[in-house]
Amino acid sequence: MELRHLRYFIAVGEEENVSRAALELHVSQPAVSRQMRDLEDELGFPLLTRSAKSVRLTEAGRAFLTEARAVLQRVEDAVRTTRAIATGGRGELHIGYAPSLTARFLPGTLRAFQAESPGARVRLHDLSTEEMMAGLRKGALQMVFVARPSAVLRGLRFEELARDPLCLAVAPNHPLAGRRAVKLAEVAREPLITYSRKDYPDAFEALAAMFAAIKTKPRVAEEHDSVSSLIAAVQAGNGVAIVVRSVGCTAGPRLKLIPFSPAPPPLVVGAAWLKNGLTPAAERFLKCARETVTRE
Repeated sequence: MELRHLRYFIAVGEEENVSRAALELHVSQPAVSRQMRDLEDELGFPLLTRSAKSVRLTEAGRAFLTEARAVLQRVEDAVRTTRAIATGGRGELHIGYAPSLTARFLPGTLRAFQAESPGARVRLHDLSTEEMMAGLRKGALQMVFVARPSAVLRGLRFEELARDPLCLAVAPNHPLAGRRAVKLAEVAREPLITYSRKDYPDAFEALAAMFAAIKTKPRVAEEHDSVSSLIAAVQAGNGVAIVVRSVGCTAGPRLKLIPFSPAPPPLVVGAAWLKNGLTPAAERFLKCARETVTRE
């Protein structure tokens, strides 16, 4: 049995169609069918039931599909780890992040990592929470910086790095801009600008929970898919936004950040990665992030 057999079987099992599996694999349909027959002959039992237009997994086939996926994942992990060791950590490290969460520690982390590992190249990917989770699970990202608690973190490892207080962001000429503190009940009367519910479901749920505590609902006026567009909307006077204090690093004087009274729990920010562990380069990057946060 070769890895090729497993790859072909996974494609067929997921598509339940040999033609579509062949297109996905970029091989001919007869080649896929032949590999499936060879695999079943070697195992000694059928994995598929075939009809004129489709195939379906047998009970044994469903069990084998789960194990085949696990085997290929272990092989990919082994290749990635040994490649990192063989190159001494050189190559590319792909990190997902949200600018609003990482502005205070990511630049220092990058400087420290590049000084420690000059042969390694870091590629940062500014992505939504959903995109970061997909990138991790597909192996396109080695690590991401996200907020917790988060339902999307199930099945991943998470390490807390920092806690960022929540503030109200308003335009400099907004009536609340001169306040030293603001109550959440006052914010409930303002048009609220938020991150997109689709791209940042956890942020939206956390916002709803904040207002549920005062038995009201936020007046959501606009949803945005990036911190830059959210800042621009608040600066233009379209509404106010509840953000972490680190947004001030990006917004500068364009926005006024006002603390809440009483202060809600801060946002927990940290690193997340797959349970099978980090590559040596990613482990060094995480160490640099820990040390950078400690120095702040």
